[in-house]
Amino acid sequence: MSAAQPVILGEVPSLSKLYVNAAAQAARRRILGTHGTSTLPETGHEVRGVRADVANLTAYQHLIGLTARDTLPAGYLHALAFPLAMSVMNRDDFPLPLLGMVHLSNYIEQRSPVLFTDLLDISARVENLRGHRAGTQLDVIAEIRSAGGPDIRWTGRSTYLAKGVFLPGIDVPSPQNGRPDFAPPHPTAVWDLGVETGRAYAAVSGDFNPIHLSALSAKALGMRRSIAHGMYLASRALADVGPVKGEAFGWDVTFDAPVYLPGRVALEITTGQAPGGGWERSGYVAWNPRSGRKHFSGSVAPL
Repeated sequence: MSAAQPVILGEVPSLSKLYVNAAAQAARRRILGTHGTSTLPETGHEVRGVRADVANLTAYQHLIGLTARDTLPAGYLHALAFPLAMSVMNRDDFPLPLLGMVHLSNYIEQRSPVLFTDLLDISARVENLRGHRAGTQLDVIAEIRSAGGPDIRWTGRSTYLAKGVFLPGIDVPSPQNGRPDFAPPHPTAVWDLGVETGRAYAAVSGDFNPIHLSALSAKALGMRRSIAHGMYLASRALADVGPVKGEAFGWDVTFDAPVYLPGRVALEITTGQAPGGGWERSGYVAWNPRSGRKHFSGSVAPL
């Protein structure tokens, strides 16, 4: 981690403006025929004194299947931090194209409950640029603290892939012998996702990436039709696992294949019960019930 001080922004960046700027940046790089250097920005971005919008929070909770409550869900905190992550990846000295990034995995630690009334400082940075057999990957680290406080209350590590982008000096790992076989288990839940799913999550998260909004806008970026947001799927699976009751916990998800909209998703939810009535690691896996292809999997466990 770099010791450089973060750039303090005056407000939470607008994701729609970031996407517009990313498109213009991609056009410039196509003309220049380069993706820039093979180093990441040393400084991150930070916004101070952020408070959740109650109406937006309630709409988010309703969308992913949670009852209204005073604590902010871990996935909602990811959505609050996401514009900061995007703004770092939108910098001119960021070496990879923002548009077309593939979300590979996410690991979140919720270290203490965060109330909707809390003022928060949110920061994001990038690190660990490395090769991938299909391109170049990196980690985006987001952190949330109480305003003016030193202790991290929530942290997230998101791994992204710039598919087809190979930077000079970055070693590419040897190809693996295919993916492990996946045998779909008996589903404990089935989701029917309508074509509007991407737009509905965009309305509560602010993530209006065109690949999620319509078949037309998704096709313009090379997708055969729109796909569901990965963090919508992961957050809904976490809600299906059950209430976490405010304890400190770790939550991970790995994305294997996109969920095209409209579509049907089958899931198996497994919950753990510890001796004495507590809880241990719970897990989830989701797949296409027609083809049997795995979409994503993950777990949640107490810290």
